[in-house]
Amino acid sequence: MKVEARVFLGVAVFMWLSAIGYGVWTSLPNSFSHGQIEPVGVAALILSGGLLGIPGSFFFFVSRRIDPRPEDRNEAEIAEMAGDFGFFSPGSYWPVGIALSAMVAGFALAFVQVWLLIVAVVMLMFTIGGLLFEYYTGGKRSPIA
Repeated sequence: MKVEARVFLGVAVFMWLSAIGYGVWTSLPNSFSHGQIEPVGVAALILSGGLLGIPGSFFFFVSRRIDPRPEDRNEAEIAEMAGDFGFFSPGSYWPVGIALSAMVAGFALAFVQVWLLIVAVVMLMFTIGGLLFEYYTGGKRSPIA
């Protein structure tokens, strides 16, 4: 978790330093800002740094409470991290259907079409169910089959 904390907190600090630099740069008299700080960009950079600081601080506090993972130790071997990560179907078309259903839902929300949103939710339920039950063989199979 220390690696994740360093990444998030490092980018948060970069955002805050960028906000300071951007505020100073826009306060200089030039043809664009006329010597006034541009508040929207400074606020966006400060808030982006704050939003990155939330998971960064979470990862930092969690990494202090748990034992170091192989990714956090310099002397760790590659074999320590080996193992099953799960089963992923190599030839499944259901993720494409889920993506298309989510795209239709996005269009429905963007254009405020309630009927299209209902169709998209039905499509999503169907495609998610298809992905979940792709390799389902049934719980009550007879042992003599």
